[in-house]
Amino acid sequence: MTEQRVRGTRRAAVALVATSALLSACGVLPGGTGGSPGPVVVMTWAPVDTNATNMPGMLAMAQVYEKYAKDHDSFGGRPLKVLTCNERDDIVAVRKCAQEANDAGAVAVVGSYSEKGADFISALETYDIPYIGGFGITEDEFQSVESYPINGGLPALLAGNGRQLADLCKKVTLVRPDTTTGDQYPFFLDDGLRAGGKADAKDLRTPDNATQYSDVAATAVGRNKTTDCVSAVLGDHTSTFFDSLRHVTDEPLKVRVSSVLGSVTQSLVDSTGGAHSPLENAYVTGWYPPSSDPEWNEMKAAVTKYAFNDDRIDVDDPGAQTTWIAYTVLDKVVSAMKAKTAVTRASLQHAMDHTTNLSTGGLTPSLGWTEADTRGIVGYSRLVNTKVTYQQVSNGRLVSARPGFIDLTATLSQDH
Repeated sequence: MTEQRVRGTRRAAVALVATSALLSACGVLPGGTGGSPGPVVVMTWAPVDTNATNMPGMLAMAQVYEKYAKDHDSFGGRPLKVLTCNERDDIVAVRKCAQEANDAGAVAVVGSYSEKGADFISALETYDIPYIGGFGITEDEFQSVESYPINGGLPALLAGNGRQLADLCKKVTLVRPDTTTGDQYPFFLDDGLRAGGKADAKDLRTPDNATQYSDVAATAVGRNKTTDCVSAVLGDHTSTFFDSLRHVTDEPLKVRVSSVLGSVTQSLVDSTGGAHSPLENAYVTGWYPPSSDPEWNEMKAAVTKYAFNDDRIDVDDPGAQTTWIAYTVLDKVVSAMKAKTAVTRASLQHAMDHTTNLSTGGLTPSLGWTEADTRGIVGYSRLVNTKVTYQQVSNGRLVSARPGFIDLTATLSQDH
């Protein structure tokens, strides 16, 4: 099956259908009465100081955008108020975050991460709070009408990784978490492999909070052949796995290694030896362009100006990048509203529902959440962006392995 390569960047203006509903939306935010809109109150949540994947940079990036918006007359001149919450990778905690967002009058949860999809989505649906630009780690984010995803989530990443490896490997082994979320991984990776005419991957489940992976690494290496590939998707613990991998044999490691962005970042390559890292020549599938691309310059400048000494932020991390893009989207949608329109949950959701051809400056393809923008993927009705980027570690740097965005709509549309 041939994937469509999208060359260049789509640049288009935000197209919103202006209706009287935006003018007559009931309710105003705290600080605003009548036709004088108050601050745009939003929340960002992410796990911090847990034994699993942590995303403190997403909270920090939200705070960066709050300062950036103030200096750039963003949101159509409306002030932005950002609340943050540690969801602790815990069902009770993430529901508490949603409750706090509701109590504070937040109009959206923006650029956030949680693996407790069913729990936080049900809470947000209860409060009618839109979920804009989540990380895409759970399938619930692609099913709820309250959700407005900006990337293809795990389905696109893993299917893209499988399709990328199908051209390179005879045999693929997937190392992934033994969790409910991890149980999704083989389906999408195998979709990509099958699209490239290859057999399904060998599925190796393992704890995502282990301190070493020697036994799993030995199984994954197997015959240690150049025609074999190992794709490890373990979040924060991917580095631990690759460390175990390079110590599993006294012979040079011949198997090719691969992962997805988030499990492998430029910072991880740097910390494991750069050009001498075990990740040298690794193949990586991402949602966004490499962090070295000029499209990220505005974000980097904002971090330098507003969070120079904040070590929570890694500009190479896709979590922080997702938060930046999510706030960019929110900024453009709100700025397109009429100046005296009160930004409420209802008016914001109406605006999002009528947004199409929104440019993120090349960080993603054009985005929109109208019925025409959805991709028709069974079980993922809210999926609007099925494009990924192919990257490779070369001389210690994550660089493009193929230019532009690669469209995986056909691959993801396969029957399971």
